[in-house]
Amino acid sequence: MLIINIIQIVFLIALGMATLYVFIFALAGLFYKQAPYPAVTRFRKIAVLIPGYKEDEVITEVAKDALLQDYPLENYDVVIIADSFKQETLIKLRAMHLKVIEVAFEKSTKAKALNKVMEQLPEDYEIALVLDADNLMERGFLGKVNALFEKDFHVVQGHRVAKNMNNSMAVLDAASEEINNHIFRKGHRVLGLSSAIIGSGMAFRYSFFKELMSDVIAVGGFDKEMELKLLKSGFKIEFLDDAYVYDEKVQQAEVFHNQRRRWLSAQIIYFRKSFSDSLKELFINGNIDYFDKSLQMIQPPRVLLLGSVIFLTALFMLYNYFTANMLIYNYSWLLLFITCILVFVFSVPRSFYNSTTLKAMTSLPGGMWLMFKSLLKIKGANKQFIHTRHSSTGTSK
Repeated sequence: MLIINIIQIVFLIALGMATLYVFIFALAGLFYKQAPYPAVTRFRKIAVLIPGYKEDEVITEVAKDALLQDYPLENYDVVIIADSFKQETLIKLRAMHLKVIEVAFEKSTKAKALNKVMEQLPEDYEIALVLDADNLMERGFLGKVNALFEKDFHVVQGHRVAKNMNNSMAVLDAASEEINNHIFRKGHRVLGLSSAIIGSGMAFRYSFFKELMSDVIAVGGFDKEMELKLLKSGFKIEFLDDAYVYDEKVQQAEVFHNQRRRWLSAQIIYFRKSFSDSLKELFINGNIDYFDKSLQMIQPPRVLLLGSVIFLTALFMLYNYFTANMLIYNYSWLLLFITCILVFVFSVPRSFYNSTTLKAMTSLPGGMWLMFKSLLKIKGANKQFIHTRHSSTGTSK
């Protein structure tokens, strides 16, 4: 029994710390209020950068949609970064009022594509906006980004939401994104910390972004590498809750597995690279933002945390009951379980409280298993480019 109790304590501490971390920010997120936009003095010139790798199925419609912004057309350029596109796709794109720049690499990455294109673009842009090849912006998105750059921010993250919820996997992926928006963007801003960036729907002061990207070499997780550099240097990242970018949610288990495998690998790699440095920055310079970001990298995915808490709570409570073990252990597991459930209650938007989500939750055990499999197979995932194929464009608002 002593060995089992030691194991219980280890799990309680590990899961308790992970749960407490997200609980604090989930609770804080309930008090989020977006500050009003400042008055606009001018329309800044914006480069809308859309890198894509073999995205022939969606890129044409995405490009058309990007040209429909409620923002002066002469003040923004849509730049399609075409890696391995079909010739017929390139012909269609070049017939539009946008820039098409072809790139090719022995090993393709988003960072390489962005850097290559910025070497060729003129220097007169003031804002760089990065989108994924499946992203659609709401009509007023660029106007809201422009307005926020009246303030002294260098980086702004838009609110990425689902544009498709056509099956259970997509619904769960959409809910996961909103949970992360609540915890790592709203909750962090309420407590004075930086919003997390996502990799798309993010805007930067152009010259700043070009300099920042110049030595980014990540195969996967380039946004995490940028984020750590930003926070170490003391820059604050703002979140725009009402500026929407519509993103295609995962619809197939295999795609979900590959995507999460890549993300988990990147998190672990950047935790190893940053933790000791962030700890030093915390004690020497009081850089809480940088230290907090390093801690985020080691946080288990929310669905994996939930699955672990549910499974281990049930397992150990049953063991404690049948062995007449000390009640303190069951009380501890029950407290952990309730706290973890509250994280999701606080973080999931009310719009998800419907029969569609309830039906999708029957797929949750499968999603938990896929996350666990991804964790077991992360070795080498960040050393190769793993392409997430997109097939849905939807309609922007």
